[in-house]
Amino acid sequence: MLYVPATDGPGVLQGHLARNNPHWSSLVAGSESLAIGHGVQDYVSPAWYASKAEHGRVVPTWNYVTVHVYGRLVVHDDVDWLRQLVTRLTEHHEQRTGTGWQVSDAPPAFIDGQLKAIVGIELVISRVEAKAKLSQNRSAADRAGVVAGLGPGSPVSRAMTDS
Repeated sequence: MLYVPATDGPGVLQGHLARNNPHWSSLVAGSESLAIGHGVQDYVSPAWYASKAEHGRVVPTWNYVTVHVYGRLVVHDDVDWLRQLVTRLTEHHEQRTGTGWQVSDAPPAFIDGQLKAIVGIELVISRVEAKAKLSQNRSAADRAGVVAGLGPGSPVSRAMTDS
């Protein structure tokens, strides 16, 4: 899904589902819906804590980032809306690959057929609830142990050192 900011509110999330996926047809347009986003996550061993050697009162845990986005659901079946969405999604994700593939690289008739196979969804955001559990309740020495244990290149370690 793409986040689209708004000047007069929190914005919207836009995405699509396969038309043959029964999930979209069970959604009630206009009703409050929930989108859940999972961020980085990983197991944390108590063996990594400096405090293990000090007092031994440590247990395993799980570090994670998650977000719950609530809002009013809008279903889009308009081909032009879907084409614009798929183009924006592709541009967004292709930035990471460096390949520069574009929707217009595929034959138009093929894309038209693919668009018939999806339904657009939009969540007009009413509220956001987020949680980041990244060992912030632990001492600096314990957090350093977690970063070392996971490896400095792990997504959780990067999130811990960026926050």
